[in-house]
Parts: sequence; structure tokens; C-alpha cells
Amino acid sequence: MADIIAQILKLKGRDVWSIAADARVYDALELMAEKRVGALVVLEQGQVVGVFSERDYTLKVDLCGRSSREASVREVMSTDVYCVTPETSVDEAMAITTESRSRHLPVMENGELVGLTSIGDLVKAALDEKDFVIKHLNKYIKGEY
Repeated sequence: MADIIAQILKLKGRDVWSIAADARVYDALELMAEKRVGALVVLEQGQVVGVFSERDYTLKVDLCGRSSREASVREVMSTDVYCVTPETSVDEAMAITTESRSRHLPVMENGELVGLTSIGDLVKAALDEKDFVIKHLNKYIKGEY
């Protein structure tokens, strides 16, 4: 039952792929393709300054006629970044993504980037938790305890 972000990270791992804000969008896309991820955390001097996602590319580069080989990640990244901690509940993280319309939440612990969670991770965790509760309620109702 994954009810906090730490449980999600335990299952999916703590690998976080990042890129510098001054990198070219093309380099970010190459890294995303290589690592098979949909978003990168953008760092500047070791600090989280943004998130660059497939959505940012589509909306701010491709549809705007920019060149991915010329535009920097800084020009197109999402800068309204909401971070969570490993102790943040899945419900709270889902509320943050809903209210902020963010799809990715960097996970910070003691000022250090320790993971990245996505709306997909959160939905899966919430469904797994509900499935767990339903199974146990069914057993209880059937007298299997």
C-alpha cells in the first residue's frame, strides 16, 4: 500500500535525470529519448529551477516554430515547480498536481533532489491502495478473516 511518496520511490527507484538550464532543447530531447523518460528536472548550480517535459517541447517549441537546436531549456521549461518530500502523502501530492496543473513533482529531502514522481505514478499508487482496501473489505464481508 503506497500511501506516501517514499513508497512510490521504493518501487520505481530514485533515478532522476536532469539537465542544465542553459542546455539546448535538442540535448534535452536526446537525453529523454535515451533514458525513455517524459521529463527532466532542470538544475542550475545544483538547485531545481524548472522541469522540462514533452509537453513543454510540444507547446513551447514545436507549435511556436522554435528550433530545438537553438532554443535553450531555460526558454521553454516550466518554472512553476512544486516539490514534495518522501513523507508527502499520495493524496496531498495528487492535490498539488491537480491544483497546480503540474504533471511532475521533484522529490526533495534535506535540500537534495532524491526523486521525481509523475501524475501517472500517483494515480497508480492511489489505485493500488484502493484495490488493497477493496480486497480486504471483501474478505471481511465474506468472513475470511
